[in-house]
Amino acid sequence: MSEPPTHWDHAKPERLYVITGGRSGPSTAAELDLVTLVVAKEPARPEMQPEQAAILRMCQAPLSVAEIAAYAGLPVSAVTVLVGDLMAARRVRIRPPVPAAHLPDLALIEAVIDGLQKL
Repeated sequence: MSEPPTHWDHAKPERLYVITGGRSGPSTAAELDLVTLVVAKEPARPEMQPEQAAILRMCQAPLSVAEIAAYAGLPVSAVTVLVGDLMAARRVRIRPPVPAAHLPDLALIEAVIDGLQKL
C-alpha cells in the first residue's frame, strides 16, 4: 500500500481538476482565445477561489488570456474556465483585441502622393 501524499503538488493534474471543477471549457458561450482581453469590473473578494481572485487583481488593466495564464502559471484551458466563471458572475468584461489597422492599397497611396507632388 502506498503512502498518502504529505503535501499538495501544484504541478499535478488533480489540482487543475479541482480548480476547474472538472470542466475543460468555459461555461459561457463567449469565445475565449489566447488574445481575448480581460478586464476586472470589481475587486477580488476574500471568499473567492484564490485563482479567480488573482485574475481579478491582475486584470485591473486589460490582459490577454495568454498573459493571465503565464502570470498565474496555469494552462490556458484552466484560465478559460476561470474567466468564463468570472464572466458568468459579471465580475470581468472581455473584448476581442483591437484589430490591426487596414491600410489602403499601396498603389492608391502612390497615386495620391504623385497627385500631391504635381500640385
